[in-house]
Amino acid sequence: MADFSTLARPYAKAAFELARDGGGYATWGEALSALAAAVKAPEIAALIGHPALFKADLAEVLAQALGSKLGPQATSLLKLLVENNRLQVAPQIAEQYEALRAEAESRIDVEVTSAAPVDASQQTQLANAIGKRLSRNVTVTWKTDESLIAGAVIRAGDLVIDGSVKGELDKLHTALAT
Repeated sequence: MADFSTLARPYAKAAFELARDGGGYATWGEALSALAAAVKAPEIAALIGHPALFKADLAEVLAQALGSKLGPQATSLLKLLVENNRLQVAPQIAEQYEALRAEAESRIDVEVTSAAPVDASQQTQLANAIGKRLSRNVTVTWKTDESLIAGAVIRAGDLVIDGSVKGELDKLHTALAT
């Protein structure tokens, strides 16, 4: 699949600005998520760009199918995407919108992969420490990977903190090999 992130950026930014100005982050998030899911559906994907289907008909069918999930502004966005042959970009628009929303709401999703299960009190302490370090509200997903030997790897967006024994051994191997 082609990388549509550049095409999606202005649409995501416009939706974000409308949501910010109208105070409807959640509403826009739900609408864009529903639109992205519809576009990913095989039945709809087959209709996008079909030569026997008029653009206006496709937009109308999608608007009716999504019904109450789209407000008037999101329906206008849907029609604009169809008219400009950009409907297939909807999943990337939703993704970029959520990134803008998370930044505005000072929140971030964090993935912690540890070598052994972490008990609940340590999870709470680590989540609080990560939130304080990043100055954000964090939502932590916990995973276990025994191949790390000991320690943990923390991923928060582009930030990766590798505190695992496996990571240290890999660094040592690289240093010795050069």
